[in-house]
Amino acid sequence: MSAVPAGSRVLITGGTGSFGQTMTRRLLTHDVAEVRVFSRDEAKQDAMRRVVADDRVRYHVGDVRDFDSVYRATRDVDYVFHAAALKQVPSCEFFPLEAVRTNILGSTNVIEAADRNGVASVVLLSTDKAVHPINAMGMSKALMEKTAQAYARNNPASRTVVSCVRYGNVMYSRGSVIPLFVEQIKAGRAPTVTDPQMTRFLMSLAESVELVEHAFQYARPGDIFVNKAAASTVGDLAEAICQLFDVPTKFETIGVRHGEKQHETLASPEELAQADDFGEFYRVPIDARDLNYALYVTEGELGGRSVDEFNSANARRLTVPEIVELLQTLPEIRAELGARDAVLAC
Repeated sequence: MSAVPAGSRVLITGGTGSFGQTMTRRLLTHDVAEVRVFSRDEAKQDAMRRVVADDRVRYHVGDVRDFDSVYRATRDVDYVFHAAALKQVPSCEFFPLEAVRTNILGSTNVIEAADRNGVASVVLLSTDKAVHPINAMGMSKALMEKTAQAYARNNPASRTVVSCVRYGNVMYSRGSVIPLFVEQIKAGRAPTVTDPQMTRFLMSLAESVELVEHAFQYARPGDIFVNKAAASTVGDLAEAICQLFDVPTKFETIGVRHGEKQHETLASPEELAQADDFGEFYRVPIDARDLNYALYVTEGELGGRSVDEFNSANARRLTVPEIVELLQTLPEIRAELGARDAVLAC
């Protein structure tokens, strides 16, 4: 069964990005009435229009920082997937206020516009960097999550269900290291690795979209859905890509960049103590308590579970052959390998 009913209208902010394009194609396999692609890049919209070539897709030029443009785009919409964001960790470190304007205030605009237009469900895209954040990008995404939960807590009678999905590294999305490794190998260079023992979660864009669809269908106000992704070391990922492209396994270690962690966390111990385990993902419910401070000061809450966090160091570790197999499922990798084989055949 489709996550969105037949005849629905869906808005995707940041719709020309990796997530947005994958989500658009997935929705077009269902009987949707319209998919609205909202972004500020008209060149990417024009390129996407020619590639997708489906009359059900409508393109809206606008910026989530501008409430009026978001409000116009959400009119008569049933579902909103909010993927527009500043995602590059180093860029946000140098320009943190820009991360605030897009990732926090822009997300607030999306939620408020959806509320005013009676949208049924809004799903916001978050990241593992929002848990125990040490960089501006993660901090802004953590506050985006808090903004979504505050809306749910303060508007219990709202017709609009606001929830979040939280991911680790989505392979071949913008900002992923995999396209960089591929380009370096094609140029005859060794991949540049920050630290071979650094770990990251790995999941495909297709898997990420499945969780969004689940949130559209089953989310309660304020829920955060966390994918139980597997992980690998950055060194093993570089080795797997070298094997795929049949080049010697070697890489250049360049050191950790601005704001990077050795390991990423998808769910904190405090969240997991309250979470529902659904096998392939966790659902972290909202803390629905109100501002009755006696509950915190004189009464409190007893009996919390003692659990470990879910991070890329204690998640299931992929072996190099498993990473190779996973990479081969990516359309982008298959296209690159096909182009390489065609050149070698000439």
